[in-house]
Amino acid sequence: MKAVCWHGTGDVRVDTVPDPKIADPTDMIIRVTSTAICGSDLHLLDGLMPTMQAGDVIGHEPMGVVVEVGSDVKNFQAGDRVVVPFTISCGHCWFCEQQLYSLCDTSNPNADMARAAMGHSPAGLFGYSHMLGGFAGGQAEYLRVPYADVSPLKIESDLPDEKVLFLSDIFPTGYMAAEQAGIQPGETVAVWGCGPVGQLTIQSAWTFQPARVIAIDRVPERLEMAATHGRAETIDFSQRDVYETLMEWTKGRGPDRCIDAVGAEAHATGSWDAIYDKVKSSMLMATDRPHALREAIMCCRKGGTLSIPGVYVGFPDKLPFGALMNKALTVKTGQTHVAKYHRKLLGMIESGSIDPSFIVTHREPLTEAPSAYKAFRDKQDGCIKVVLKP
Repeated sequence: MKAVCWHGTGDVRVDTVPDPKIADPTDMIIRVTSTAICGSDLHLLDGLMPTMQAGDVIGHEPMGVVVEVGSDVKNFQAGDRVVVPFTISCGHCWFCEQQLYSLCDTSNPNADMARAAMGHSPAGLFGYSHMLGGFAGGQAEYLRVPYADVSPLKIESDLPDEKVLFLSDIFPTGYMAAEQAGIQPGETVAVWGCGPVGQLTIQSAWTFQPARVIAIDRVPERLEMAATHGRAETIDFSQRDVYETLMEWTKGRGPDRCIDAVGAEAHATGSWDAIYDKVKSSMLMATDRPHALREAIMCCRKGGTLSIPGVYVGFPDKLPFGALMNKALTVKTGQTHVAKYHRKLLGMIESGSIDPSFIVTHREPLTEAPSAYKAFRDKQDGCIKVVLKP
């Protein structure tokens, strides 16, 4: 089959690789009909994620049609249409029983590697390093899905792929980011980053009835999307100082809830810390560029909440932890517990209350993945979200 494979920093290719096979009785195989490039895939492209190996199949936002099931699979059969979450969860460990699916204790076969880096191992992830399981990803013609009865979501309507595809990751990610921010009616929410996760975080934030949602970015088409589709007030950080603007707009108090939807590769304009991060990362002395995280800590009101759906990979440097502690901020983070949310969010899509497909700007055949990655990373041609069609 054809699949998108990682071959080193800045190098993804479409290779011919072996078709997946049933390895365990709880597996199923799907023929992928749509798959997307995620912002966190850019961390792979830029060489930030350790334990990647040349030839690894990447991608973790797939959906498709079941072609084969293992002998123990009860909930699916050949011909079913399914969305596959990016996290792999066993369904029976203590964490899965608490609906903390991205913290599954069972699904990562390389748990010792993750434990050495993080103290404990989270769940295995599709196409996202050997430290997180070494599972082949979903930017491919076919995909093996372990623990098939646990997390995949059956789509029983005729909704087009693009309306439901993002239930694999970024729609639940945006919703969980808003939920764990603890937004109360009438509050002010600030969202750093207007990429795909940021856009769906903005959409989700409104379901908790804040008075204002403020979106922060520098890319004109992203800011326009946040304003038109997300009804957000916007700050272009290349034109205005974010801290000063937020203080002005909130009469000095700061936003009640701050959400970092940027993660490890934040950009900034002319600030000391952006220059510091760029130099250190270019010399391989730092794993992350956490400008957005620092700024959110400084801007959040006293006693407020910081929610972090943005992916970090290592040891962010020079965080203002004194400000975080002395301002009594609550911090909530985590990879998304997709199966906790996706049925509820599917209901929102089916009812017409939200249509996540508005974020799709580019549609390409799988064979064009290398150029699509470049366009997405370099923000060319108004690229906000790419869907690949095997």
